[in-house]
Amino acid sequence: MNNPIPARLAALRAAMQLHGVAAVMVPSADPHLSEYLPEHWQARAWLSGFTGSAGTLIVSREHAGLWTDSRYFSQAEQQLAGSGVTLMKQRVAHAAEHLEWLLQHLHEGDVLAVAGDSLALTTQRQIERRLAETGASLRTDLDLPGAVWADRPALPQAPVVAHDPAYAGVSRADKFARLRKAMHKLGATHHLLSSLDDIAWLTNLRGSDVECNPVFLAHLLVQADGRAILFVNRAKLSDALVASLATDGIGIADYASVTSTLHELGAADRLLLDSGRVVSAIAAAIAPAVHRIEAANPSTAFKAIKNAAELAHIREVMRRDGAALVRGFRRLEQRLAAGMTLTELDVDTLLYEERSAQPGYVGESFATIAGYQANGALPHYRATPESHSALQARGLLLIDSGGQYQGGTTDITRVLALGETTSEQRRDATLVMKGMIALSRARFPKGASGPQLDALARAPLWASGMDYGHGTGHGVGYFLNVHEGPHGIRPPVAGGALVALEPGMISSIEPGLYKPGRHGIRHENLAVVVEAEQTEFGEFHAFETLTLCPFDRRALEPSLLNPEERAWLDDYHAGVRAALSPLLEDADLEWLNRHCAPL
Repeated sequence: MNNPIPARLAALRAAMQLHGVAAVMVPSADPHLSEYLPEHWQARAWLSGFTGSAGTLIVSREHAGLWTDSRYFSQAEQQLAGSGVTLMKQRVAHAAEHLEWLLQHLHEGDVLAVAGDSLALTTQRQIERRLAETGASLRTDLDLPGAVWADRPALPQAPVVAHDPAYAGVSRADKFARLRKAMHKLGATHHLLSSLDDIAWLTNLRGSDVECNPVFLAHLLVQADGRAILFVNRAKLSDALVASLATDGIGIADYASVTSTLHELGAADRLLLDSGRVVSAIAAAIAPAVHRIEAANPSTAFKAIKNAAELAHIREVMRRDGAALVRGFRRLEQRLAAGMTLTELDVDTLLYEERSAQPGYVGESFATIAGYQANGALPHYRATPESHSALQARGLLLIDSGGQYQGGTTDITRVLALGETTSEQRRDATLVMKGMIALSRARFPKGASGPQLDALARAPLWASGMDYGHGTGHGVGYFLNVHEGPHGIRPPVAGGALVALEPGMISSIEPGLYKPGRHGIRHENLAVVVEAEQTEFGEFHAFETLTLCPFDRRALEPSLLNPEERAWLDDYHAGVRAALSPLLEDADLEWLNRHCAPL
């Protein structure tokens, strides 16, 4: 089969020559700066052949490079082979990041083109400042990838529905009232939102325009006077839903009309917007006379802190999700023991069958990662019908999966020993477990942030000269995106924001270790920040583990765990057994009891 990428790059370069453009940058982004994109905005994948969720393509007259991080190096090498696109490794010593590479290769009078509907306003400003050093300039009014993408997919048309009031917890009216108080404090008469999870959370609506994320394409303009405009395809909403929104002062306008509405604002208007969450094409439509207030969307912080009702639903979802996993893992183990032929694809099928039988289940929260042996060393591996491995009764299987439920979002990783394992595999799995336990047991002062805690999970690996190339934890939405800000647990970055971990915030705890060609380890639970104690030194917080599913102790070397670590693991398994036993019976209950027995 001929590779279509060289012809697509040739068409793009012809368009570049026509418009006098020296280079085109194609980010992984859409007009909402989403992590996961509808097909309509997957131009980077279409032009390069690389399908990972993170990466930036730059095409010049002589060179095409795809910048991505270590999670995707192996995948990118495979997908870029024979395409004419070179893998450019990010965050690697002595390798230029994509903006630095541009500064080295663009000269006085050169033009860089980036589609304005895929570029954050803050990023546009940063690029313009840096290009000025070389005399080059930026154009955001040219979408050259779109111009050569003849069969570009249409925008998604999935219906928008109300989040079941039994689970939504807080009414739409109360959320908007809280938002308007924040607007008043900032002196804003209007507030523009383009981030889809903020909009879904505020409006208590859900959709399916983005795979695995229950959001819908929309912009939202909130006014301080009690009115708001939801810019969305009207055909996606029922008449009853439109009427319900109207009772809360929310009118409907066409999705594309957000720019014309912004242009109509006047000198008396004060518009609040998050310049890191609004694209330059939208910002360019704001009338020059409008006073801009640039600050983080207040709703981003609001939705990160789950209230008592939401946490109650999440805890029940964790029980149901954990029981489904136990059934799935038990069936997998039984079939392997019976000598049945199974592949990584069958793992996905088994887990879907069990989760979909649970009450309130809506769908996956992300595409299941089932990586056997060496495939587990690819952090974002995804088995496909064209490329997958058969399972055998030996070695390790890494399974990272999650579900979307009306009452919450789950994300869990377990490493299963399918049979005989090596001492290296057991040691590695135990070192990662030691890091997970250390962070799960942590006590930290009020105001502490994720980057301040990240080293707790890495220290056991560092002591053995090892590390992993991804963050240790990300926020998780409430029946929303599985990756949610503003908080996270990751190594400190110079100039990076330190967001305090506050009670009610949910984070994953997921240290890992990856040895290409051999095996990968990742243990992951979700945990919520809770108040711990008040001492003479102030308030302290801790993590309450939410995820309920046994770890496979056959993959561990218990002798490497100290008494406190063994006690934590035994206590965790005792809690799992108590929570899940009422939901299981017969062979599934026996499997649970066996895997939750004390070390």
